[in-house]
Amino acid sequence: MKRFSFSSIMLWAGLVFIYLPMVILVIYSFNASRLVTVWGGWSVKWYVGLLDNTQLMNSVMRSLEIACYTAIAAVALGTLAAFVLTRITRFKGRTLFGGLVTAPLVMPEVITGLSLLLLFVLMAQLIGWPAQRGMTTIWIAHTTFCSAYVAVVVSSRLRELDMSIEEAAMDLGAKPWKVFFLITVPMIAPSLAAGAMMSFALSLDDLVLASFVSGPGSTTLPMEIFSAVRLGVKPEINAVASLILLAVSFATFLAWFFAHRAEEKRKKALQQAMDETTSPSWQQVVDSRRGASSN
Repeated sequence: MKRFSFSSIMLWAGLVFIYLPMVILVIYSFNASRLVTVWGGWSVKWYVGLLDNTQLMNSVMRSLEIACYTAIAAVALGTLAAFVLTRITRFKGRTLFGGLVTAPLVMPEVITGLSLLLLFVLMAQLIGWPAQRGMTTIWIAHTTFCSAYVAVVVSSRLRELDMSIEEAAMDLGAKPWKVFFLITVPMIAPSLAAGAMMSFALSLDDLVLASFVSGPGSTTLPMEIFSAVRLGVKPEINAVASLILLAVSFATFLAWFFAHRAEEKRKKALQQAMDETTSPSWQQVVDSRRGASSN
């Protein structure tokens, strides 16, 4: 009988600790009882009832919209910041700039949220914008927070790249912006995708920042759930959470599927190239070239 090693036991214990609550959440989303702690049989009425709960569904759509905008803006700003930190090695204030980029990672969200709230209030008094806090202010706050994560992820990838490829392209006459978009961006595409998914998840999950910079009519899903939990967990919340888990699992599967297919194509192309180099016809071409060069 095969014995489990200590690492295998800890791995399975960690997986159970992480995913067992999610499994229980999905099971209780089909609970027929209104009391989430009492099992009353199987039912899908809470999923059907989501169509009538306009307040909860509006908060879900609002959170998804803000998360999409945040992912796009955070990837753009974080990539530019990472490019400056890795490619421009010497400029005045580089240390300060690097500290400001990574500051949101170590700063408590309460301080960040309060600072942004005071900033928006001061801007409204001085220039009249924003007239009221809402989705725009939440988007700005989330972008500020998530850009730091993207900058760290992308900068680590940029440091691993071989700059000789970019230098060769510029030696052949390519403009710097063309080198960036046609050579650098494709090589750092996995880190950009990781930063975008991380930003989307962080924005969708955020409660503290949104609580400070939101206004009337701009309640996000975490804020809606937090306000409802104080009065008792509603079964509709379990249904919404289960749908979000399903969507995230499907997106993760698609990302794995396309990455796996791309890796298989790369392996096949590499194997085909190796087979061509070892084929008799290729060896004859090599031998003929060697003979011509010797003559």
